[in-house]
Amino acid sequence: MARKIIHIDCDCFYASVEMRDNPSLRGRPVAVGGSAKGRGVLATCNYEARQFGLHSAMPTAIALRKCPDLILVRPRFDVYKQVSAQIRAIFLRYTELIEPLSLDEAYLDVSQVSSFKGSATLIAEDIRQHIEAETGITASAGVAPNKFLAKIASDWRKPNGIYVIRPQDVEGFVASLSVNKIPGVGAASMKKMDALNIRTCADLAMQSEAVLIKHFGKFGRRLASLAVGGDTREVVAHRTRKSLGVERTFHQDVTALSQAQEKLPDLLAEFHRRFARIQKDYRIRNMGVKLKTSDFMLHTMETRSSEVTLELATQLLQHLWDKHGGRVRLLGITAGLDVGNTVTGQQLPLFRSSAGSGPDLFDDQVPLDQDVVQAFDQVSKRDADS
Repeated sequence: MARKIIHIDCDCFYASVEMRDNPSLRGRPVAVGGSAKGRGVLATCNYEARQFGLHSAMPTAIALRKCPDLILVRPRFDVYKQVSAQIRAIFLRYTELIEPLSLDEAYLDVSQVSSFKGSATLIAEDIRQHIEAETGITASAGVAPNKFLAKIASDWRKPNGIYVIRPQDVEGFVASLSVNKIPGVGAASMKKMDALNIRTCADLAMQSEAVLIKHFGKFGRRLASLAVGGDTREVVAHRTRKSLGVERTFHQDVTALSQAQEKLPDLLAEFHRRFARIQKDYRIRNMGVKLKTSDFMLHTMETRSSEVTLELATQLLQHLWDKHGGRVRLLGITAGLDVGNTVTGQQLPLFRSSAGSGPDLFDDQVPLDQDVVQAFDQVSKRDADS
């Protein structure tokens, strides 16, 4: 029996909350984000602002040049969390199989839900109506046999819409789908696909799995499945954390390695402060350093280590700087995590640049539009811990 997966995504969530609480903002271009003076970025913007080409993760200074009448609102994370809790309470009326992706987005598995005669479409529509009635904001929904398709479907009729992909419609829907809609396909993968004349999932499906693995590594196997609409991932109600990171965006570009090195001790202190909160449940698998250059490309390098130390961070930064240094706007420290607090003491030499290691989430160069989470952190770091 086909599964019934719903993906709910609130429309311009942070901006919608602000417009709800301040009706004078309605109909005007609004963005939630950081100050242009502090090199802030937009966390989100409403549809009026998007008409000017604005989008999440756009530097605030650029946004204001594109839209001089933009109303910039500082984020209120406590309020957003309260609204998110209201929405989750609504979800729980239908199913406990809820996988939150963020404050305003979640998967629901309603395969075994008997209300509304088991119709996932009617359940999704009822959820949307309750969200609007009880929180004052709108949400879009996608209904499909798996998570991959449900997430794509929720974007199909935005804002305040619903789109359903029935099992019998999967083949036709996916065939015409652009490959840039596939999660994990970013700039580097698109470049390879262009070289292979792959534009749609139908083009992708014509490639053998062996060819895709050759060009995309392990990600090629997943691409082969997604190309025909396949996705066996379950809705996971209790997700484990896979990584932890801290980063800082500089008010002015850093142009000397020594300047960047001076920032490492504070970053390390913040990293260890955050890790201390979860240390009883996790252990460190690897550590890495990342930097974003003035062209908004994100570069990373990591080493397998059970410790995050100044010595390793300095060495990783040196290697990154030799390859990509010049004008750097952001510096960060990251760590991959495993469940359990057993310390292995293992440190495997030496460094691994993340280029070519699979999907674009791990590519050595990541353009700004693939870096939304990191950009959002810059808006939120003073107001809430990630």
